[in-house]
Amino acid sequence: MLGKTVKGVLWWACLSALVFCDSPGAGVASAGEAIFSPPSEQSIPGGSLGDLVRKGEEIFTNTKKYAGHYVGNDLTCESCHLNRGRKAYAAPLWGAYGIYPRYRLKNHKVNSLAERMQGCFRFSMNGTAPAVDSPTVKALVAYSYWMSRGAPVGVKLPGAGMLHLTPPSRSPDPFSGKKVYEARCALCHGLHGQGRMSRGETAFPPVWGGKSFNKGAGFYNVGKLAGFIKMNMPLSKGDSLSDQDAWDVAAYVDSQPRPEKPAVK
Repeated sequence: MLGKTVKGVLWWACLSALVFCDSPGAGVASAGEAIFSPPSEQSIPGGSLGDLVRKGEEIFTNTKKYAGHYVGNDLTCESCHLNRGRKAYAAPLWGAYGIYPRYRLKNHKVNSLAERMQGCFRFSMNGTAPAVDSPTVKALVAYSYWMSRGAPVGVKLPGAGMLHLTPPSRSPDPFSGKKVYEARCALCHGLHGQGRMSRGETAFPPVWGGKSFNKGAGFYNVGKLAGFIKMNMPLSKGDSLSDQDAWDVAAYVDSQPRPEKPAVK
């Protein structure tokens, strides 16, 4: 059963890697190619726009508190888009704003950024999509707009999206991944993938089970998850796992139980 699950997920991973319809970037920045630097928090403007941007940041970092009626698990936007959406190769907001509208393979439509965010709530948050004109989405779009100030429009920037890892010479092995997970990941995410709580809030997100992302999320794709793990995990020690270990851990995590995929709209 576990082997069938991994095989199916890997097939989709390879397809996504070839199509690049729903991955804002690929590959590591080459020598001399600078990573975009988003503006500092201190530069958030005053007035109504600044208020909306700050509201977007609050929703982004504490999603359950500020948009809880749309959230069905223990994740926040920052669980996947690290460092308040600023970190390269963790789907940073500055890498997303300028490339929408764009075609998405998942729903076979050209999506606006607001529609893309709706998908995050339905799949990654295992919740309900807020309306595109809701205060929640407006604030998140404003935050993304501010984060990308100075970035070119319509260009895939180095560090945007997730790292595209070349498929390994050996097929991803969830049994090897389990060993790596227990040694390098369980301290933060729990031996059973349950995450860690602190003072009633999620300190480290669950990576499987009922409180994690569902089977429609981008991370339910071994290739995408492997790229994220390679560059970002363990936290603050990114790029310390071998490529094969990253693939194996991704295969292990995605072979574990999680909520089913809701219907794609």
